[in-house]
Amino acid sequence: MRHRVSGRKFNRTSEHRLAMFRNAAQSLFEHGQIVTTLEKAKDVRRFAEKLITMAKEAHGGSLAARQRIISKMQDRAVIPADRQKDYDLMTDGKRKKVLRSPSGRRWRLGGPKLGMEFTAESIVNRLINTVAPKFEKRTGGYTRIIRLGRPRIGDNATRAILQLVGPEEPAGSVGKRGTTARKARADSRRKFLEQALKKAAGAGEAKPAEGAQG
Repeated sequence: MRHRVSGRKFNRTSEHRLAMFRNAAQSLFEHGQIVTTLEKAKDVRRFAEKLITMAKEAHGGSLAARQRIISKMQDRAVIPADRQKDYDLMTDGKRKKVLRSPSGRRWRLGGPKLGMEFTAESIVNRLINTVAPKFEKRTGGYTRIIRLGRPRIGDNATRAILQLVGPEEPAGSVGKRGTTARKARADSRRKFLEQALKKAAGAGEAKPAEGAQG
């Protein structure tokens, strides 16, 4: 019995489970959202939100918070989205040069060096300098979970989207609904029926008058 024990084991060892959380969190900060099972999304959510809280401290200048993030999440080299096609066309030697500095040191010093057009960005650097500033006014709730209707093919597991919360837009004014196609068809039929009834009523009144003249 595992009563009152938080967290799930996922039939994995602690090292394997931690590696899974790290990979999922890195992909979340890289792409903004991931698709996984509902149970994994709930546990990765707790792991990722703690990292975002530490990243907010690191963004404020805390070196200890940056070191804790690296120890918990490790680091990954991320290719910028606008440079992905250029990276795919590179040779293996040039790719190694691009991925040589995954720590983000070159980005913090002002951009790529050694005559290269771009270098890989550190996922830790992106978390601290790009993701964390978006949540300065939030004390928590940095992510949301959206359940998907269709289960996963194979094991019928419930799937969900884990995504970072974006800037919330204020609710706009509720406007009047426009006329739908179904309502337009119903109105045209009603008008046609009303005209037909008026013609029938007019024809019925005209017949006695003609008979009286005859």
